[in-house]
Amino acid sequence: MRTVTVNKNDAGQRIDKFLTKFLPSMPQSLIYKSLRKKRVKINGKRAGEQDILSAGDVLELYINDEFFDTPTPEEAFTKIRTPKVNVVYEDENILLADKPQGMVVHSDDKESINTLIAHIQAYLLQKGEYNPKDEHSFAPALCNRIDRNTRGIVIAAKNAEALRILNEKIKTKEVRKFYQCIVCGIPKQKNDTLTSYMKKDAANNLVKVYDHPVPDAKTAITKYAVKKAYQKHALLEIELITGRTHQIRAQMSAIGHPLLGDGKYGTWGNAPLLKQQALCSYRLRFEFASDAGLLNYLNGKEFSIRPVDFGVPTEKL
Repeated sequence: MRTVTVNKNDAGQRIDKFLTKFLPSMPQSLIYKSLRKKRVKINGKRAGEQDILSAGDVLELYINDEFFDTPTPEEAFTKIRTPKVNVVYEDENILLADKPQGMVVHSDDKESINTLIAHIQAYLLQKGEYNPKDEHSFAPALCNRIDRNTRGIVIAAKNAEALRILNEKIKTKEVRKFYQCIVCGIPKQKNDTLTSYMKKDAANNLVKVYDHPVPDAKTAITKYAVKKAYQKHALLEIELITGRTHQIRAQMSAIGHPLLGDGKYGTWGNAPLLKQQALCSYRLRFEFASDAGLLNYLNGKEFSIRPVDFGVPTEKL
């Protein structure tokens, strides 16, 4: 039998979800069997699958030692000696990082260590704000994501409550996200709202855009405003109303104005000027329409990074 005391980052979640994270080598079927067989107790009483944990709860786990003693692989962030985190804003609950072009936010089949979240976790570890040995089920996590070749602001939560709140606020569109981009050609409409339907093509790692509903497609809504017109290109500010994969790139291409440097959704005029898409998530604003708990102090605050020129001389645009 093992005893575990629930900490504040474990609190607020169901016991079955906690056990899944706390005992990653234990099959889900055995976790639920242990709950049914009364092998998990909370404060001396039988735990039910739907029970919600509170800080200070004492768990008694009558579970085989093999699931506790399984060696865990070394976390990627522990291998990072000099974290590269461009901090835009930071407090005890959140961190806003300016992700550079070329860095992935999470590990993928090409990169497992040099990721934004790994650098943030290493940064917090070295600051003494995060120690995985003190946590049962939580690690600092990202609340939003942007493409590898897009620069810009990404939100990270330092504790479980901040993560829960921000995930909900992003879902209910109470965090406004603004981008800058350069597109090929100059849109006739200087301000417009694009509404289309996007369907993932996983085999080719892209999305297809439709002007009408189709099965399995999701609604995508984007607002744009032309900030500056050049000879053959335009600088746009874009606000994402929804957050679909490759939304800006795919929608702008669909109306005949692909992003400069975007070889996936349009190459017209791109090759001589830029090798990566001219896209930057440069500004965000917290606009909470309802209570945000411990993050209420963020309501109305706006954060930004300096506008980007994308390294293209104006005379070539």
